[in-house]
Amino acid sequence: MAKEKTPSPGADSSAGQDIPGTASTPTAKAETDAKPVPKEKPPAPEDKPFAEFIQQDLLPSLTTALREKGLEDIRFSFDQRPLPVFGIADTDPYWQIQGVCKQGSREFAIVFTKDTINGPKLFYHCDHGSQPSTIEQFMGDERKATLDLMVLFLSKRLNGQKWLARN
Repeated sequence: MAKEKTPSPGADSSAGQDIPGTASTPTAKAETDAKPVPKEKPPAPEDKPFAEFIQQDLLPSLTTALREKGLEDIRFSFDQRPLPVFGIADTDPYWQIQGVCKQGSREFAIVFTKDTINGPKLFYHCDHGSQPSTIEQFMGDERKATLDLMVLFLSKRLNGQKWLARN
C-alpha cells in the first residue's frame, strides 16, 4: 500500500489554489481595478462673476480681517466711479472698492481697471479729508488673485501706511 503524504507544517498547502483576499481572486481584482471616484471640489469663490465675488466674498472677508487688526469702524462701498486722484483728468468710471475708517478721516480704494479680479489693479489712499495725489499698482506681481491674497495684500498695504499698528 502506498503511504499518503501529509504536508509538513512549514509547507505551502495552497499551491495551485486561490486564497480569498489575494489579488488572484475575482473580487479582489475588481476591487483593485476600480479606482476611487474623486470628490468634486466646490468651485473657488474667485470663479464667481466679478461683482458677485466682490460683494459676497471679498468685502465681508476684508471687513472681518481689518476689524481683527483694530479698524473697528471700517466701512466699504463697491461701485463704478472716475478716479478722484489729483491731476488726473480721466473721467472713465472704474470699479472701485472704497474703504473709509477713523470717522471718515481716512480713505483708501482698490481700483479694478477691468471687470475681473485678475486684471490690473490700482490703489490710492488719503488722510484727513484730502484728495488722493498718488496712485499705485496693487498686486502687480501676482498672476492669479485669490480671496486670501487680496485680503493679505490690502492688510499689508494699510499696515505699511501705519493705519493698522504703529511700527
